[in-house]
Amino acid sequence: MSHRIFALAAVIAALFVGAPHARGADYPNRAIRLIVPYSPGGGTDVMARRLAGEMGNGLGQRILVENVGGAGGNIGMMQVAKAAPDGYTLVLALTAQFAVNKSLYQNLPYDPLKDYEPIALLAVAPYVLVVHPDLPVHTVNELIDLAKKEPGKLSYASAGNGSGAHLSAELLKSMAGIDMIHVPYKGAGSAYADLLAGRVQVMFSTYAPITGYLESGMLRAIAVSTEKRSAGLPDVPAISEALPNYRSDVWYVLAAPAGTPQSIVARLNKEALTALKSPVIEKHLSGDLIHVVGSPPEEVKPFIASEIVKWGDVVKTSGAHIE
Repeated sequence: MSHRIFALAAVIAALFVGAPHARGADYPNRAIRLIVPYSPGGGTDVMARRLAGEMGNGLGQRILVENVGGAGGNIGMMQVAKAAPDGYTLVLALTAQFAVNKSLYQNLPYDPLKDYEPIALLAVAPYVLVVHPDLPVHTVNELIDLAKKEPGKLSYASAGNGSGAHLSAELLKSMAGIDMIHVPYKGAGSAYADLLAGRVQVMFSTYAPITGYLESGMLRAIAVSTEKRSAGLPDVPAISEALPNYRSDVWYVLAAPAGTPQSIVARLNKEALTALKSPVIEKHLSGDLIHVVGSPPEEVKPFIASEIVKWGDVVKTSGAHIE
């Protein structure tokens, strides 16, 4: 009897040890949830749906995009952190959720490094530094010179405290040693209205919402925030050309819950990088000045860790915080 019990225990143990490999071998065998921690219709949502379509074709299963907005993306991030680490719940999130919120929120309900298994750094996009056309500046150096001559007089708009536009401007202020007044709005729409009217003079903005304003001359682009110039705006310098080492961009990370088997992570990375090369996605990304990165999984976590430190310093200097 004892021999049979030991034999049965050995079989059960072998089954448990082999279970992750078995799950990985037949993965995926049902639909996958892709959580976007923003409301429907925004740029992240559009990117997620296009990516889901292409990756689903490669995986042979549907990827269903689920928008879980609120609390700066924290609600959606929490859902993924608590999900089973089986590859059937993923998240597509940005700089804010993986780097900025760590220092912006006093009690962040998830750990960006410990609670997730990164699949790929998908892409990066610049902010465009724009000014009202009545402001007599055409370059970053001219903006810095004017701000130094008139400290505290220039104002810049953002979509709210701790937003990407806010922190991009704070990084510029810190590196250039200038003072500009922050005017936060409840969303980008009202910020654009006051910028176009000249009630504020400066703003960091993503490209898509301001394309028409730039083409009509209602706003003037003086720089992009990425390390190098954007192929879509080749005549607009990078801020780093005036301020070496300046970089503030929106980056997109695809991730799964911590503990997801590496075989599944590798499969998802392969399909994500293949999807990024599809004509549909390439056209969409290039039109919005989004640059494809497509990193291997092992490079993502060190990158996020360095970004947490960088933006933690900026948040502290700015004084921004959310309870």
